[in-house]
Amino acid sequence: MRKVLVANRGEIARRIFRSCRKLGLATVAIHSEADAGAAHVAEADEALPVGPAAARESYLRADRVLAAARASGADAIHPGYGFLSENADFASTVAEAGLTWIGPSPETLRQMGDKQRARDIAAASGVPVVPGSRRFEAGDVAGLDEAAAQVGYPLLVKASAGGGGIGMRRVDAPEKLAEVVAGTQSMAEKAFGDGAVFLERFVPKARHVEIQVFGFGNGEAVHLFERDCSLQRRFQKVIEESRAPGLPAGTREEMAEAAVRLCRATRYKGAGTVEFIVDAESFEFFFLEMNTRIQVEHPVTEAITGLDLVAMQIDFARGALAGLDQGAIAARGHALECRLYAENPAKMFMPSPGRLERFRLPEGMPDVRVDSGYREGDAVTPFYDPLVAKLIAWGETRDAARRRAIEALSATEIEGIKSNRSFLIACLADPHFAAGDVHTGFIEARRSDLLAA
Repeated sequence: MRKVLVANRGEIARRIFRSCRKLGLATVAIHSEADAGAAHVAEADEALPVGPAAARESYLRADRVLAAARASGADAIHPGYGFLSENADFASTVAEAGLTWIGPSPETLRQMGDKQRARDIAAASGVPVVPGSRRFEAGDVAGLDEAAAQVGYPLLVKASAGGGGIGMRRVDAPEKLAEVVAGTQSMAEKAFGDGAVFLERFVPKARHVEIQVFGFGNGEAVHLFERDCSLQRRFQKVIEESRAPGLPAGTREEMAEAAVRLCRATRYKGAGTVEFIVDAESFEFFFLEMNTRIQVEHPVTEAITGLDLVAMQIDFARGALAGLDQGAIAARGHALECRLYAENPAKMFMPSPGRLERFRLPEGMPDVRVDSGYREGDAVTPFYDPLVAKLIAWGETRDAARRRAIEALSATEIEGIKSNRSFLIACLADPHFAAGDVHTGFIEARRSDLLAA
């Protein structure tokens, strides 16, 4: 492996470039017309255009991405997260073209990419799953009411091919079910090309806890501890941390063992995340899904372990990493990641595109890492996710990490757009958060206080 094309944009592209440079590999960026002057383009050794601003005409065009790889002479492709990262057909095409795919096998992407199929595989592996229903294909509602009654209300309608909270809606009463199912099926068909949905029990006071795993394709795998991702708005994560606060040691161990067991059963290759829903009161946990890619929040795991997950992905793909000793992986301290978005929390977190007239991040602050895809003067366009930067703070204790994160956010200057900077500070300073009382309904329950802070 000599040259890696990153089939992505923004902060994750720049993040992957850092590991490539550390490993002595040349880098290739791709970009849409809207991203021609973006930071990730300027940072790469080479950059090639792949189409218009709309992602479906550029970053999601597998043929154009592969053509860029061929034109640049890249011999490997790293997909990052989102876009084509979990597209099994694209992974197969990359391999058929004689290039190295830095990610799980196409078969694993197919197995775990469908949430319903992933649930079945997890259950067969002895991993507890949230009570749910069969798949309901687009337009199929046969037996819907009976399935809902068996799952129980409140419940979630979830797109089988969804991810990142997209294609997920809560239903509290039977009279709303048919309407929500039809709407989710239609949305899923447009967004993912697959209109199938399923029903899943909604846990009222829940925590979202995930296990970072790494598999070696031979039935061997390790875990790199857990992350708590419970602070969410619209089912999308805002603040993540490792380790999970207040989680009993036995629960941590059981979840990690279940995640590794699933990886072994599927002969998983590379980095992945097994996500669980945890009852915040009983600490009973259930499998939600498996993300077969690097996660947005991977830096908190790197912060507590000292490992470079992206470099590990690359080394495994090129045959330079054959295994790891679980006993040699240790966690030190605590880390939090805050997602700085171009959005308006006071208006239901609506995106706020515009030019970053002033954008100063706390670079060089001790025990603070900043990952961003933007520079001062850049435009945040409406075409992509409004994530502007990630601030990762480490401390010997959770409270030290929390205070450091507040300090880092307070030192951040951002003008020209609306952002959630003050909202993030309010979340971190909230006494309930400080006490570790985190759950997926935290932001909704405390929204008035957080906005008033």
